Amino acid sequence: MKLKKVLAGIALATCALSVSANSAFKEPSDAIEYRQAAFSMISVQIGDMGAMLKGKVPFDAEQFKMRANNAAALSKMPWEAFYEGTDKGDTAALAAVWAENATFVEKANAFAANADKLALAAQSGDKAVIGKAFGAWAKGCKDCHKQFKD
Repeated sequence: MKLKKVLAGIALATCALSVSANSAFKEPSDAIEYRQAAFSMISVQIGDMGAMLKGKVPFDAEQFKMRANNAAALSKMPWEAFYEGTDKGDTAALAAVWAENATFVEKANAFAANADKLALAAQSGDKAVIGKAFGAWAKGCKDCHKQFKD
């Protein structure tokens, strides 16, 4: 149990967001492209895992573990690319990302933490445990979209 708390703490610490410019991106358009790519890859993970849990495709515990681990890594990536100046251009991010940034950061951190919990749950191979963790992670995705995505 302590290990889970430590991992959750690490996940939250590594997901802390900043709205200042990030030196990894030369232009705001580079940041927008980066976060869209990360979200696109997250979509692949969520789609495949969801299909397995809904019985649309056979459940493959090893593939699910891989997808859950991918999701845990990817769920930390897009947030660094939401900084001042990346609200203009080819983006579906709403102005609320910046106007309500504390809430946005909270939801982003929860999303990443839930992805870590999903990766841990996937190690069990227990579909009931996995399904609950997947539901929490997927709900975070939907909740953020409702408030912060066009």
